[in-house]
Amino acid sequence: MDVKPRRWKILLAFAIIYFVWGSTFLAIRVGVLLVPPFLFAGMRFSTAGLALYLWMRVRGTPSPTRREWASVTLLAVLIFVLDYGLVFWAEQRVPSGIAAVMLATIPVFMALAEIVLLRTQKLTLRLAFALLIGMGGVAVLVSRSVGFGDRPIETSGAIALVVAATGWSLASALTRKLVLPESKVMSSGAQMLAGGILLTVTAAALGEFRGFNVQAIPARAWFALVYLIIAGSIIAFTAYVWLIHHESPTRVGTYAYVNPVVAVAIGYFLGGEALGTRTLVGTLLVLVSVVVITTTPKEAKSAGLTQEAQLAEL
Repeated sequence: MDVKPRRWKILLAFAIIYFVWGSTFLAIRVGVLLVPPFLFAGMRFSTAGLALYLWMRVRGTPSPTRREWASVTLLAVLIFVLDYGLVFWAEQRVPSGIAAVMLATIPVFMALAEIVLLRTQKLTLRLAFALLIGMGGVAVLVSRSVGFGDRPIETSGAIALVVAATGWSLASALTRKLVLPESKVMSSGAQMLAGGILLTVTAAALGEFRGFNVQAIPARAWFALVYLIIAGSIIAFTAYVWLIHHESPTRVGTYAYVNPVVAVAIGYFLGGEALGTRTLVGTLLVLVSVVVITTTPKEAKSAGLTQEAQLAEL
């Protein structure tokens, strides 16, 4: 008979995935303003992925098979190189809070994929309303024709974040069709490790190693990297995996609504980022869209952001 964990442990785990994952966006911005973005991302995920992979091997979990490594590598390209790589790159140009809000549109793109490509969801009036609201929120954040008294986000950064969200959505859809390790932690660790290596190779291809001196990295960039690895990628992920075994997926999934709010607040109070009418309106519209989409019943309900891929907020 399973023993219900103490309430304080559940509350602590929720606090971790709410606030630690929400705070990682500012840590990313601190890092990429001092270290080349793809290289910084590669350093983060190579270290975190290796730690998770070795931890599971020590516990006796088998390494992925050749076929599983092929699936892991494909997902690593979509999730880490395309999604995270572009997020790190975009945060050189876009405030951390806005980046979190833009990534909160992932359920919007997933709903579109399920309607148009997978045919696992019908376009109801409720869903159509939610999709329009979500797209409206993005339009508010990027539009240069709508006056809110504050500047829209940079176009290149906005495009990168939309492509990143699309890549994540594609990876989430593919995850259900690929052969992956049975252990969710091993699967995630292997994906992070492969993604970190691919990000480092991408950094080299983009010339980010030229003129780069590791000894010249400021202390605050190292602190941001350590925070992302330990707090964001190991502690928060462990708390998430523990929670999904003790709480309903619906309750655990509320982090998707809370993280953008936390990221905007932390960016404002600790990062000195602007918090104008445009940000508030765009954030509200996106969150309303996400809440409606994720609470809409489905004929063949998908796993949404699957356990293997639930690293967007790590």
